[in-house]
Amino acid sequence: MAVKLFVGGLAFATSSDRLRETFAVVGVVASASVVTAPAGQSRGFGFVEMETSEEAAAAITRLHGSQLDGRALRVELSEKQGPRAGGRR
Repeated sequence: MAVKLFVGGLAFATSSDRLRETFAVVGVVASASVVTAPAGQSRGFGFVEMETSEEAAAAITRLHGSQLDGRALRVELSEKQGPRAGGRR
């Protein structure tokens, strides 16, 4: 089962393809995406799914703190998001 990683610290110019290429050096990338705002500009973070937990651990060990497009990456396991608080006003 694929393991989802959060990747922070992305340069606004970093593409999903560039993110995939970077993580492919440590294992099989099931998916890679840079999160964008409605206007299409990068929000500076994204998600990568590695095929195995071993590859995910290797990605965290090897890529956390490394440079990509002039920015230091923050790589960690993605936390599951529950329902958001809030509601009607």
